[in-house]
Amino acid sequence: TTEMANQEEAEIQISELDLLSSMFPYEEEFAVTDQVALAELKHYVENESAEVPSSKVQFILNVKTEVPNASTVEFSMSCALPFKYPTVLPEITVRSSLLSRSQQILLNSDLKTYLMQNFSGEPCMLSAREWVKDHAAAYIDKDLSSSSMTASDATQSEVTTFTRLWIYSHHIYNKQKRKNIIDWAKELSLSGFCMPGKPGVVCVEGLQSSCEEFWSRVRRLTWKRILIRHREDVSLEGGGHAEIQKQRKFPTLEEKCFDAHGARGNHMDLGQLYHFLEEKGCADIFQMYFGVEGH
Repeated sequence: TTEMANQEEAEIQISELDLLSSMFPYEEEFAVTDQVALAELKHYVENESAEVPSSKVQFILNVKTEVPNASTVEFSMSCALPFKYPTVLPEITVRSSLLSRSQQILLNSDLKTYLMQNFSGEPCMLSAREWVKDHAAAYIDKDLSSSSMTASDATQSEVTTFTRLWIYSHHIYNKQKRKNIIDWAKELSLSGFCMPGKPGVVCVEGLQSSCEEFWSRVRRLTWKRILIRHREDVSLEGGGHAEIQKQRKFPTLEEKCFDAHGARGNHMDLGQLYHFLEEKGCADIFQMYFGVEGH
């Protein structure tokens, strides 16, 4: 069952973190930066909580390594363990003040390739650290200006994805949830709308990572039923602020109440929702939500 798999993954994460802290007892070598997430994970494993932890355990591993001219260089690995780790790879970003931006991009993508090829489904933090210790220094001297391949790699990583999520919920009445939806969207610079009532409809649009963060928070609230009904992704070259603004169909995120009818005053007028979507150029979404042609 997924419950068992989750428990097992969580246990592997904890034993790996214990191993790291016994191997690297000093704060400057290994430090957990999100103690709350670690406590949640332990709580989950000790079975006191069926609640899946809400955030990834994050930590820093610092690696000192000698470079040929005998000086020591320090690399810092910022790591996060996704809840499904080790079934999925850890998220690692290696940094050093001596790396240029393109050297850093190349180093991180090579590390990721190494982990993908060698450790699918196994704990690999120590191996990742070893790899950085053995290979990272070589990237400092890489002259990437001449190599056209890396230049295109560097720009590749600059592609931004604009996402629009259409979320469907059995109902949205709760005032606190409605407030969360609006506050989180603001915090994450997302626009769109939220239609409370039954059914509940939420649309958010903006940077892909922000939409995903929004969904992961909303999904963790208690719902009778909630799902992403439809998702749109657009790759933006360059992906500056102006590009993103151009993609938006909604100026801000607001709550839309379409005159309700029905005894409890919470059934929204779907005809009005349809016209609202039509105005915004999203009429086709109506059918995805309600399986009928709007009119």
